[in-house]
Amino acid sequence: MIRVAVVDDQALVRSGFTVLLRSDPEIDVVGEAGNGREAVELAEREQPDVILMDIRMPEMDGLEATRLITASERTAACRVLILTTFDIDEYVFEALRSGASGFLLKDTLPDELLAAIRIVADGDALLAPSVTRRLIEEFAQQPASVPAAVNPGLALLTEREQEVLVAVARGCSNAEVAELLFMSPATAKTHVSRLLTKLGVRDRAQLVVVAYESGVVTPGDA
Repeated sequence: MIRVAVVDDQALVRSGFTVLLRSDPEIDVVGEAGNGREAVELAEREQPDVILMDIRMPEMDGLEATRLITASERTAACRVLILTTFDIDEYVFEALRSGASGFLLKDTLPDELLAAIRIVADGDALLAPSVTRRLIEEFAQQPASVPAAVNPGLALLTEREQEVLVAVARGCSNAEVAELLFMSPATAKTHVSRLLTKLGVRDRAQLVVVAYESGVVTPGDA
């Protein structure tokens, strides 16, 4: 059973998501919250597996709530799936930097949302394809600069793992990594798992952030 919390400042929206989620026998809705502060309290109290998190809310927005939830030892295991009507680059990147494991638009089809919850609950990251493209385009438009930080785990990567990291940062799925680097999908998945361990990050979304912020992939790369 996947335990899910729903966070949105609109009661009608929360109710709609709750009804949808409860239609799935494998999902248990453990609570709702109307702002980021309530979301943090709900996460601490109920320890959900996945939190559906809106961005724009009163008192505390979803980005700050995500940051607090993923940074706390008590709630670090909670996966945050950002759901928003705002397909804006700055929100996407900030959500990932805050520790979100996925980012979907609210007009996502019901079946796709339910599938997304399962993906995130399993520990994988999820970005809508259009969001991934926009994220990479945003990086490409930024002027070259000194890397903000270098993850010490980068020194431990093999040449093959570095190639996989670059492919992931460019938006490739495991299947696409496998095709690009001439390996099996299972081998690609293994390499991604090793990257997560060596770099000390929670999921694929954080690999993208590490790759760009450390300069492994630089803005403007093809």
